Amino acid sequence: MTKSSTPTERHYLDNVIAVIGCDGSGKSTLSSDLLSHIKEQRPAELIYLGQSSGNIGNWIKNLPIIGKSLNKFLKKKAKKAHGKKDTPPDMATVLVIYLLSKWRVHKFRKMLRLSRRGIAIITDRYPQAEVPGFYFDGTGLGALQTDSWLAKKLSIQEYKLYQWMASHKPALVIRLNIDEETAFSRKPDHKLEMLRKKISVIPELHFNHAQILDLSSLKPYAEVLEEAINGVEKSLIQ
Repeated sequence: MTKSSTPTERHYLDNVIAVIGCDGSGKSTLSSDLLSHIKEQRPAELIYLGQSSGNIGNWIKNLPIIGKSLNKFLKKKAKKAHGKKDTPPDMATVLVIYLLSKWRVHKFRKMLRLSRRGIAIITDRYPQAEVPGFYFDGTGLGALQTDSWLAKKLSIQEYKLYQWMASHKPALVIRLNIDEETAFSRKPDHKLEMLRKKISVIPELHFNHAQILDLSSLKPYAEVLEEAINGVEKSLIQ
């Protein structure tokens, strides 16, 4: 997989902690427990920086008259974002992927507003501009092959958005590492190939050379949480 260049500009976020890792590594549980710990000392918020396509779908589904049909259509198109990369997407798929990235930017801006107010932030996942693909929280259109001039234009705009997000370096990135067998046993509804790809790529990401704390999800959870808390306390500016 070809890596994209990363932004040279950096904005240091001294009160943001990102938790990343493959599905099944325990990101959500650890993020929630870290939030509870930090809230004992200062105001804190948890923000999910993934696609949130499920939440968007639920909102669309509840729209009068067209909601259910539109949600079904968009789900089909969004699924193609993770499909065969050598198959050119139709324009509807391109637009859905681009809108999902715009939604991620919307949540990222919300995170920045909270951060500027001095609120400590825990993020479940974090966008990066190193490797394309929604699987890895990179660009969606950058992972697809297309000859459409509009798709190429949107792909360039999307990449700029990810470069901008990636230019904001969190105080600490907690990376939960796991093997594919354990990940699949915890997430049997996920495709093994997808888990395998994430496990191979995520350890190589550097998130604009942020400080990274690598933890093993194979350890007892109490140990993982303790190591994560120690890392957070050393990184956050009180």
